[in-house]
Amino acid sequence: MAEAYIIDAVRTPRGIGKVGKGSLAHLHPQHLGATVLGAIRDRNNLDTATVDDIIWGTSSQRGAQGADMGRMAALDAGFDVKASGVTLDRFCGSGITTVSLAAAQIMSGMEDCVIAGGCEMMSYTAATADPKNPPMMDAGNLHLRELHPQSQQGVCADAIATLEGIDREAVDQLAVTSQNRAKRAMDEGRFDKSVVPVYNRDGTLALEKDEFPRPGTTMESLSGLKTVFNMFMDIPVDDQGNTYGKMVTKKYPQLEGKMNHVHHAGNSSGVVDGAAALLITSKDYADKNGLKPRARIVATANMGDCPTLMLNAPVPAAKKVLEKAGMSKDDIDVWEINEAFSVVAEKFIRDLDLDREKVNINGGAMALGHPIGATGSILIGTALDELERSGGRYGLVTMCAAGGMAPAIIIERI
Repeated sequence: MAEAYIIDAVRTPRGIGKVGKGSLAHLHPQHLGATVLGAIRDRNNLDTATVDDIIWGTSSQRGAQGADMGRMAALDAGFDVKASGVTLDRFCGSGITTVSLAAAQIMSGMEDCVIAGGCEMMSYTAATADPKNPPMMDAGNLHLRELHPQSQQGVCADAIATLEGIDREAVDQLAVTSQNRAKRAMDEGRFDKSVVPVYNRDGTLALEKDEFPRPGTTMESLSGLKTVFNMFMDIPVDDQGNTYGKMVTKKYPQLEGKMNHVHHAGNSSGVVDGAAALLITSKDYADKNGLKPRARIVATANMGDCPTLMLNAPVPAAKKVLEKAGMSKDDIDVWEINEAFSVVAEKFIRDLDLDREKVNINGGAMALGHPIGATGSILIGTALDELERSGGRYGLVTMCAAGGMAPAIIIERI
């Protein structure tokens, strides 16, 4: 089987995902996608007529984020019309899945040059979403709701913290660590290799560095924040008397009246806008076009877990991908677990008994934000940059996704 190589990885800075406040929120999502696709082309002198496919991740595919953003963003970037594109949705896991599918196409010999990535403008999706009816728990399918009641993600995070006995001090401490590490990374220019500026249509600069981090965050400042998801518990989600709280306690009745709410804005992932892209090729294509591979894809895996708790699949996904690669956790130099909520990363570290100094070395989504369809691709690029900076060999990236899923991938620095 052929090898799949990562030639390059780029991302935009992450802008605050709020209309009127975020520096990217006025842009069209396809423009954000075109920014990273154009950067991949220009940095690698890529003949886009030779790009076999663009595999793109976008979770909320409606309105401006609909209509196959992978293809439309490529056209917007001025790609040759021969470069095809497809857009997929694995919720938060979309950006890992696009890379995994690109690698599979290369390794099978079906394609030679694929760009994988994703984009999510949460400023746009927040403005158009119905908070009482998220897509994964559509009230129209009461049969599915009865089989697998699925709540709001933050409620699920608090449910996991309660079941696992993870207290607020632990989740707040991890949030402070994330902010401190992100500040260090930005101060030392650790993201500079991958981050490309975003320009407005008139050529003026829109954003050149991540604007979500709050580097002054302390345990004291977090202690003053009120928990959020206790306020979601009694919100009705249908006309059957169901609420977000009942969606969890139907499956886990031991949580009735006993939920320990520990999550708030400071220890949950940031709402941001962003995009990322990776150039993935075969060895023959790289050699023919004078491209120097930075990493190879070692293994990929997908795992499902309880849809009601929703956020617990990363641990079994990591174990599965390690087994597929014939590796152990001790072989991994860099771990990236998306900080959808602090408890997700905290449970991951505890369950796998990981060295905390190897996990989210440069901060995570609590500090930098989580542009849903793009985050997985961002994290793969972040892991690669850190492997090159530190001299490590292997990186493992995984993240929870709605519906109780998690994709995972292992890369090896070349």
